[in-house]
Amino acid sequence: MNKGERVLKIRKTLKMTLEEFGGKLGVAKTTISRIEKGVNNLTDQMATAICRTYNVNYDYLVNGEGDMFSNLPQTILDDLCLQYDLDALDRLIVEMYIDLPPQDREVVKKMMKEFARKVGDQS
Repeated sequence: MNKGERVLKIRKTLKMTLEEFGGKLGVAKTTISRIEKGVNNLTDQMATAICRTYNVNYDYLVNGEGDMFSNLPQTILDDLCLQYDLDALDRLIVEMYIDLPPQDREVVKKMMKEFARKVGDQS
């Protein structure tokens, strides 16, 4: 099974139309149809978008290996990282902020406002 056929299988498993599937990815149904039929190649950018949007296992989509779907995110933070393509450092920053006591969060927000003001003054 090639990549296009796997995209079709994923879409059918999700019980989605071409329009629904492509709409969540920000592309037209013809784009998805052309990928499924092998007319267009599946780009790495599109593969990544499919995996992130539909919780698809990247190795399955690209190489045909492993389960079709990844394990569901274990926490809201995991989901946030997937949705916004946050790397390990981004995650650590968000996690550290969340773990701060409220008064320390206020200090961080005050510092960020001052930083934003200084950046704005330089523009």
